[in-house]
Amino acid sequence: MRKLVVLTGAGMSAESGIKTFRDSGGLWEEYDVMEVASVMGWQKNRDLVLRFYNERRRQLARVKPNAGHVGLAELEKYFEVWIITQNVDNLHERAGSSRVIHLHGELTKARSTADPSLIYDIGYKDINPGDKCEKGSQLRPHIVWFGEPVPLMDEAARITTTANIFAIIGTSLNVYPAAGLIAYAPAETPVYLIDPGDVYLPSGRKVEVIKEKASAGVAILKEKLLRKFIEIKREE
Repeated sequence: MRKLVVLTGAGMSAESGIKTFRDSGGLWEEYDVMEVASVMGWQKNRDLVLRFYNERRRQLARVKPNAGHVGLAELEKYFEVWIITQNVDNLHERAGSSRVIHLHGELTKARSTADPSLIYDIGYKDINPGDKCEKGSQLRPHIVWFGEPVPLMDEAARITTTANIFAIIGTSLNVYPAAGLIAYAPAETPVYLIDPGDVYLPSGRKVEVIKEKASAGVAILKEKLLRKFIEIKREE
């Protein structure tokens, strides 16, 4: 089965009602991103950081996957689909995608501040000051903050090197190392970009641009890929 690897960013979930950092004047839900998404912010004001992610978690419980999420999940009928997402929500999983790599962590999980290997599924519950792991350390959101390494980047790069088709949806390709994944796609692999805005693309790489929001763009991509799928099946 041909492998479709999809890199998704904030624009993927925007139509579900989750605001994007890119569209909010440098603020993330009215917060300075460095105050709530950095090690420095955590050290400075843990209560603020916990409150911020508790609010995001409650919001996530209220929103639903959009047609773009559902469309990608439906493509699993025809392709081996891998989703590599920069998003911390669980909308891909809720739409039915079965292979999802969260580069920047997961909102519905918490982890120990003393032992990063201690990770807990908390669903949509709050993390409060005084909530501790079994080693007695404060729990923190299971999020990769600015200034922290991206543990799953090597796996994401490895999977991208095996892609027969590579798609980029709803990301400005400004956040590294995720933005560099396009360089790992084999030279002969067709690349698609879905975004309503102008996105900088590396020179020398042929990319088919679908200038739409995620839902409309995925529908167009799905149609294109299914035509190719039918052609391949006929040749077989």
